[in-house]
Amino acid sequence: MKKGLILVGEPMGLLIAQSEGNLDSVSGYDLAVAGAEFNVAVGTARLDHRVTYMTKLGNDPFGKRIVSVLNQNKIGNEFVMFAKDKFTGFMLKGRTSIGDPDIFYFRKNSAASTLTEDDVDKIDLEKYSHIHLTGILPALSEDTRKATFHLMKKAKAKGLFISFDPNLRPQLWESEEQMKTTINKLASYADLVLPGQAEGKILMGSDDEKVINKFYLENGASICVTKCGSKGAYVSTKDNENYMVNGYKVEKVVDTVGAGDGFATGVVTGLMEGLPLKDAVKRATAIGAIQVMSRGDNEGLPTRAQLNAFMSNETRRD
Repeated sequence: MKKGLILVGEPMGLLIAQSEGNLDSVSGYDLAVAGAEFNVAVGTARLDHRVTYMTKLGNDPFGKRIVSVLNQNKIGNEFVMFAKDKFTGFMLKGRTSIGDPDIFYFRKNSAASTLTEDDVDKIDLEKYSHIHLTGILPALSEDTRKATFHLMKKAKAKGLFISFDPNLRPQLWESEEQMKTTINKLASYADLVLPGQAEGKILMGSDDEKVINKFYLENGASICVTKCGSKGAYVSTKDNENYMVNGYKVEKVVDTVGAGDGFATGVVTGLMEGLPLKDAVKRATAIGAIQVMSRGDNEGLPTRAQLNAFMSNETRRD
């Protein structure tokens, strides 16, 4: 088995408002690329790891922009397909100095929603050691839901390390009950689960990080790391390790979107490099802090030199 990370998901064109205000009244937007798994792919590639990304795109300007950004970041695109008569999903994102920005999706019936089990069977899992998936892909359609389960089962059988971020998008699901059942079932196949406290409240009824971690370990995970915002993250393992990793102090929050994906990047790359789990989570909190100080979903994700400089110079909430 070769060392490397494979991701499957829906990248989207991202239009970021140039000024604060309602999405229907701002004067202009800047073009970028978004998507939870895409962000993790970019962050992992910037830390010099071999990364491959699978998706389906429309033959349109957003799709071409996404391929261009994959190439710029040296992310493998051999599993990027183009769907006939389907469009690449895109989204509008507001600008705000307080809290989370407004977001509006144009993704229903997108090209990525047509990914099937046959598509994911094209991946030779022997060429990868790690796979990262989120709860977004299975929310897109029945086909992508089946494909996600199929891929997780195959990855588990092949012995890949599976990380899973619930990344809840309630507006994409038919019902909250369907979302909870599906996400928790998918999490049962994962080695590492990365929920947030608010996600825990929805998925299993508690926002207490210790209770959340206990639930996902009993659900099948070997490691659960619950994100606790600026405080840091709480770690639990099946070997009865339980501890808090404090976050880094952030001077000014610019944009919270993408911080969770930066966090996932830190944990996954740390484990790929053989770091102790606590050090991998420290890296995760650092990348999350760096990302919230940058506008855009992945523009702030650091190179290795930038990450090392930040971790050496910044203070943590000890």
